[in-house]
Amino acid sequence: MTKKLLFVFTILLVVAFAAMAADVTGKWVYEQPGRGGGTPTQVTLNLKVDGTTLTGSMVRPGRGGDPMESQITEGKVDGDNIFFKVSMQMGGNAMTTEYVGTVAGHEMKLKITRPGRDGAPQVTEATARRATT
Repeated sequence: MTKKLLFVFTILLVVAFAAMAADVTGKWVYEQPGRGGGTPTQVTLNLKVDGTTLTGSMVRPGRGGDPMESQITEGKVDGDNIFFKVSMQMGGNAMTTEYVGTVAGHEMKLKITRPGRDGAPQVTEATARRATT
């Protein structure tokens, strides 16, 4: 009887920890600073969580104002922590950006790492907010 009770308690504990994971499914928006202090660009993240797997897309204005959509890869959710990558084609070259963040309610603090022009990583930070529409 004690072993069964311990087993049931362990299962309930695992389920409780899974339920405490951040709910990041939905639409999130943040502003990315413009080059050289130029006009910021609005970036939209459309996220979906299935267990610990994070999928979705990132949409941002491209040259000429047309939206560019890129798929999220290698996405993971671990409690309130998230991680994902986004790859885009820029001038015929693939550029992969890594996003690491934490979620608290309707805010997501992101650390964004992309290759710089000289090859050294360029790190920026942003706060995404859950969109209401």
